[in-house]
Parts: sequence; structure tokens; C-alpha cells
Amino acid sequence: MPAKIAAPTSRPVRKSLVHRTISSAVTEALRERILEGSFESGMQLRQDALADEFGVSRIPVREALMQLEAEGLVKILPHRGAVVSELSLDEINELFELRSLLEPRLLRLSAPKLRAEDFEALDAILAEFEAESAAGHARRWGPLNNALHMRLYAHAERPRSLALVSNLLQECDRHTRLQLSLSGSMERAQAEHRLLVKLCAAGRIGEAVTLLGEHISHAASSLAEFLSARQDD
Repeated sequence: MPAKIAAPTSRPVRKSLVHRTISSAVTEALRERILEGSFESGMQLRQDALADEFGVSRIPVREALMQLEAEGLVKILPHRGAVVSELSLDEINELFELRSLLEPRLLRLSAPKLRAEDFEALDAILAEFEAESAAGHARRWGPLNNALHMRLYAHAERPRSLALVSNLLQECDRHTRLQLSLSGSMERAQAEHRLLVKLCAAGRIGEAVTLLGEHISHAASSLAEFLSARQDD
């Protein structure tokens, strides 16, 4: 006679899901504050104060800080606890160097295969980007920038490279928002985005690839100049 299998109970699962939901919500809220600059580089993030503010125990706050440390937004230091990570020139150089190596190759492979529906989606992203820029909604700049770039590379058929670039763009979210907020950067970025899409639609792939390399290089150099000037003050 086969052994009976006990039916699983839903309570532990539900409790676990609720816990993960709280932890995720705290993570998202803290991530947003760091990315938008409300929590500045070097600022100490006290678990007890954050737990009181969010009305939760320290456990989801601690889990959120550990997740943000894995994303590079927070550092957990002995005797100080969690602090917001400093923006680093070395980090900027490495992130954008990797992007400049991978993204032009992906665009060269993907652009000839872009279809009408891709260009419709790209036009919609461009329109939303311009609207969010005009409205000053900085929290949307990074995600829309990422969406535009990833749509351009969608048909490269290089899943590992695409995954790497997706992660790099996510890591660059903080840098992207800062760079686009610098004088003249948003206007230049929007013009280059529009031209990238136009060149791809016209089949001028080589020109699009060259422009993309210049686009990434300019973002890195403008950020480096800003940080160097700030360090000299």
C-alpha cells in the first residue's frame, strides 16, 4: 500500500511570501532613494532608524541592505554598518569600458534584423523618454535608457552577452541619472538616441555602430569630468 503524502499547508508559504514582499518593498524604496540622490554617497544607513521609518522589523531592512550591497549601491563596513557607496572613477571606467566592448557588437548583429514592430517600440520609448525628461521625472530616465538600448540589441542572438549588457545597464542606472542631469547631457543623449534609431531604420549600420561607441564614450567622459571637478572642490 503506497504511503500517504500529506497535503502541504499554505500558511508557512504565505508567511514566507509576505516576508519576501516586505523585504523587496524595502529594497526598492532604499534603492530609489540612493539612485535619485536622496541618500548621498557616504551616508550611514542605520537599520533601527530605517525599520522605524518603514514600520517593519530589522530583518527585512538587513536583507534589503545586503541586496543593495550585492548591487554595489551600499557597503557594509565593520563598526559603521551600511553606508551608501561612493561614486568611483575606477568603477565608471570599468563599467563603460565593458559597455563599449559589448554593445557596438550587439548592435551590429541585431540592427539588420530589426522589424517594423521594433521601430514602433523604439519610437514609443523615445517619446516617453522625452516626456519624462520634460516633466523632470528622473526615476524613469535609467529604465527608459535601458529599454531603448536593449530593444536595439534584441535580435543579436547572443544571450550571454545580452545578459551581461542588461546587468551593466542596471549597474549604470545611478550613473545614467547623474550623467543625464548634467548641463546639456539630456539634449545630446536624446538627439543621439533618435539618430541611432534613424540610422538603423535606414540600414546605415556602420554609422549607427560608430555613433553608439561615441555615445557610450561621451557618457563616461562627462561623468569622469564631473567627479574629478567635485573631488577638486
